[in-house]
Amino acid sequence: MALFDRVIDDLLRDEQQILDTVTDLGSALDQLIAGQVEFVVGDRELAQVYYNEINNLPDEDRRRLRRKQRLYLEEWVHLVNEMRADLTDTEARTVVHAVIGAIQSPLFHNVGLPEDRLRAILTDAARAVLGIGRE
Repeated sequence: MALFDRVIDDLLRDEQQILDTVTDLGSALDQLIAGQVEFVVGDRELAQVYYNEINNLPDEDRRRLRRKQRLYLEEWVHLVNEMRADLTDTEARTVVHAVIGAIQSPLFHNVGLPEDRLRAILTDAARAVLGIGRE
């Protein structure tokens, strides 16, 4: 159980640090993307265990972790809302879930790419889904 808490707590801590120190919305979102990409690529086995086993946890633990996940994602939603005034809250939330899904897609199969190339592709894909393009 401690492993699952550590995963989401680390993501939340890193997210808060980004939000506290980065004033440019685009840069903040880029750093959040980079953190999620690093979790998936750099800590692949840990990310796979987290993704595959969270639904097997006792109800109370699973609900607690899901609440933390929602907190994590809501900060993304807030940034997307600030950058994409054309989206409603529900649309922004849907886009954020699509971004996370795109980033996490390599967890389900071996993509056969070097890690640096995979990071670049996932980052570009995330930015494309967000509709914010490349820097």
